Amino acid sequence: MRTLRIALTSLTTRWPSLLGAFLSLALGVAMTAVMLLGLAAALDAPPGGGGELVSLVAALGTAGGVSTFVSAFVVASTYSYAVVRRRREFGLLRLAGATRAQVRRTVLAEALLLGTAASAAGCVLGRLGAPALVRWLSGVGMAPPGFAPSPAAWPLHAAFWTGLLVALGGVAVAAHRAGRVGPLDALRAADLDTGVLTRGRLLLGLGLFVTAAALAGTALVTDPADLLHRKTYTTQPMWLICAAGLLSPLLAPPLVRVLGLLLPVRLTGYAGRLVPANAAAALRRTGAVAAPVLVAVALTGSLAGALDTVAAARAAEARARTAADLVVRPAGPAAPLLAALRTVPGVSAVSATAPTALSLVEPDGVTVRSEARSADPAGLAALARLPLLAGSPADLDDDSLVLPAEWGRAVGEPVPVVRADGSRTVLRAAAVLRDGLGDNGLYVTAANAPGARVDRIEVRLAPGTDGAAALGRTRAALRPYGATVLDRAGWLAAASPSTARISWLRTVLVLGLALVYTAIALANTLLTTTGDRRRELALLRLAGATRGQVVRLVTAEAVLVAAVGVVLGCAVAGAQLGAMHAALGVLGAPGPWALPWRPVGLVAAGAVLLAALCAAPAAAWMLRHRPVTAAAR
Repeated sequence: MRTLRIALTSLTTRWPSLLGAFLSLALGVAMTAVMLLGLAAALDAPPGGGGELVSLVAALGTAGGVSTFVSAFVVASTYSYAVVRRRREFGLLRLAGATRAQVRRTVLAEALLLGTAASAAGCVLGRLGAPALVRWLSGVGMAPPGFAPSPAAWPLHAAFWTGLLVALGGVAVAAHRAGRVGPLDALRAADLDTGVLTRGRLLLGLGLFVTAAALAGTALVTDPADLLHRKTYTTQPMWLICAAGLLSPLLAPPLVRVLGLLLPVRLTGYAGRLVPANAAAALRRTGAVAAPVLVAVALTGSLAGALDTVAAARAAEARARTAADLVVRPAGPAAPLLAALRTVPGVSAVSATAPTALSLVEPDGVTVRSEARSADPAGLAALARLPLLAGSPADLDDDSLVLPAEWGRAVGEPVPVVRADGSRTVLRAAAVLRDGLGDNGLYVTAANAPGARVDRIEVRLAPGTDGAAALGRTRAALRPYGATVLDRAGWLAAASPSTARISWLRTVLVLGLALVYTAIALANTLLTTTGDRRRELALLRLAGATRGQVVRLVTAEAVLVAAVGVVLGCAVAGAQLGAMHAALGVLGAPGPWALPWRPVGLVAAGAVLLAALCAAPAAAWMLRHRPVTAAAR
């Protein structure tokens, strides 16, 4: 009870210094609660949403996981700095007779009380913000009809206890270090951070880095396609983000020195040399400020880059795997169109395909459903450039199929399948294809695709035929049938616009609140850390620096530290995109490097601008007192 009373007294008297930690945790819990309440609403939605509802549940679950990770990472960094900056206070407690265990218990008790209050406040904010998320999801078309806010209480319970665990976990290591502070060391006047990179922190950071590399390497060897899945490229960067955060005391000093060379010295006058020196000396402050920037840039680069990479690879694969010059989309039966197309001058080959469902029957009787296409063997061989591993698509007949290598069958082996109408049969593997990303998986003849309706007719023109003239003749010939005729470029451009839109909306859902939260956390951390430097800034004034020089010094340092976070975030995103590009190469679907310059540039510029806008007013506010008064703290 005595420990709780001391902790409560400390909170009531030192609440301004702990306000940053409180806000970080409260907003983090609110962000997690909003996502979980949205997930509960999706789970409570009336049946009938089909794949749209399943996709929404997956997106909200991913967004909830990312929100929890972001808040935990930022809160841990903020709490750690909030405890470390109180080392002189802990030194006074030690001088007054407090034992190391009592200091640790006091810090943990403060975290318990502060975490409880912040988590409760976050749950209230989450409940108030959930309807806005539901309205946004319905407004952009991501939610099925009948989607409404959920009155469920479990999301709030989950968010509350998660926030409390994050608070206690984030302060646990710092509390242990606080208990180890010696009285005389804690009362030293210098603000130089020493012993930041402990052996345990170094080993844990290197362990996380090795774990991330091992996971990516194992996936490249066993299942490279897994690196291209949304769940993987959303969670995989978290290992590297944590590793970069733990190793920041090792990585930040060289980055500070290099980036410090880019600072225009004229902005800070003779004190310009102090900018990198201050950032390198106060590594805990540097790490606390860089942490939100690192998370924001790394997640933006990883998620936006992954989306662009997969889209670019699919587009490149689609271009490479069809020899069609024109593509026809029927509005009715395909037979009259095929007859009309064969009469158009310049047309040399025609291939009609239709979507169908086909399920593989595993040896234990389990069926694995997959999308397939029915095709004419001659047309398939003439117009499709399939990535063959073995066999030939020309061997396709009513008793065989063409299948990807992931099905684990060799040419000539029997493949038990279930057709779209539920009938079962055994087909022979006529050809095996290399696994890829696009529409190159399963092909059967029309006899094994009951009820399939042709949705695409690919047309190849004879060599030397004028494409524009042939396009006009084809449109004229098919006008009575209401079919749509596109040239190759038009069809590739219009192949998947809705999918791209939904994918971007999912990315916005996952990143949106996380970016807002990291921006608020960055502003909060900058205001807090600048407020702790009153004596340091006053000493600069006593040394002869003007107010303008000091403000520019603090602003330049904040920009430099934000730039360190940007570089570390870009490194994490680059490693993630490099692993994805390697996976595409293994799958035989190499695409162009799709680097997300625009979103990463916007986030990085926003972080740097926010750093300047927060540091300058805070420094000016700290200089409002006379230097002599402020220095005699």
